[in-house]
Amino acid sequence: MNDVSLEIADGEFMVLVGPSGCGKSTLLRSLAGLEDIDGGRILLGEEDVTDRGPQTRDMAMVFQNYALYPHKTVAENLEFGLRMRGTSKEERAKRVREVARILGLDELLGRKPSALSGGQRQRVAMGRAIARQPQAFLMDEPLSNLDAKLRVSMRGELAKLHERFRVTTVYVTHDQIEAMTLGSRVAVMRDGVIQQVASPKVLFDTPTNLFVAAFIGSPSMNLVEGTLDAGVLHAAGWTLPMPGRTEAGSRSVIFGIRPTDLALAPAAPDDRPRITADVLTVEELGAESMVMFMVDAPRVAVEAVRQALDTDDDQIGLFAGDSRAQFAARVDGHTIVRSGERIELAMDMRRAHLFDPETGNAL
Repeated sequence: MNDVSLEIADGEFMVLVGPSGCGKSTLLRSLAGLEDIDGGRILLGEEDVTDRGPQTRDMAMVFQNYALYPHKTVAENLEFGLRMRGTSKEERAKRVREVARILGLDELLGRKPSALSGGQRQRVAMGRAIARQPQAFLMDEPLSNLDAKLRVSMRGELAKLHERFRVTTVYVTHDQIEAMTLGSRVAVMRDGVIQQVASPKVLFDTPTNLFVAAFIGSPSMNLVEGTLDAGVLHAAGWTLPMPGRTEAGSRSVIFGIRPTDLALAPAAPDDRPRITADVLTVEELGAESMVMFMVDAPRVAVEAVRQALDTDDDQIGLFAGDSRAQFAARVDGHTIVRSGERIELAMDMRRAHLFDPETGNAL
């Protein structure tokens, strides 16, 4: 990690997100006392805990692999941390009953972990942390071993638990959808450096650089190289006005627009500029459809975008032989759009983004 400085408010749900190897788990383990830091301080409230061992920091950690004791029952797992801290038998029993009720584990207290489903094991792991009543929860990809449907359900449970207890939580994930749905604020990391810390909405609407723009959003932001000349963008054969851009002169830029800011032309306001697109594929999602199409410009291949999309030239996808950029538009699913069809799309240029090709910073 490189000069990480992060202040987390009391009761906040802070999510650390980024691709594999960006340093998010190292940062979490440093907070827990499982990793030594080379410099700086770690404060818990007003207390400096930098040189204190993990067992003396008032934080409870929930791991990706649950870390339950296989020979102990659910009740014994829930009370283990309390027993180690010398909590009285009566108080242990009281907290185990309360946590079991909150998490729906009442009927499972006598079972061993081997007799539980993945979701039940994760609830036990969280229950063990909750029973300790720590000053902070540290969660390292706690939902990554669950199937997709259960992950969605458990995200909802986590949000409700945080709403109930209001305990400061630091949550690590590589899944940006998880980050956006859970975090009060989200810290986006790349190569051990925090790129931007903001609410999910601010990250989505005003990314500070290309990496954040490409990493946040599903599908990611459409990006293409272009030229800005006196407030007009020239890119991929398009000539598009840029509202609010009145700078004189010409400069190279990277133009970005979210799939949600493209709409089928008949349904869009008349003042939005139009482009034509030959539909490559259509993903029908019910109320919405994801329309994919190629544009007459090369893919943006700067390193920040490669890292954000976790790809390289040999892993572009099904259309590796086509060097053109692929765009996505999230459109109204009630209008039928078919592969191979030529359609007209309207761009909401008020929500377009420009980035410096050299630095990657937002302009």
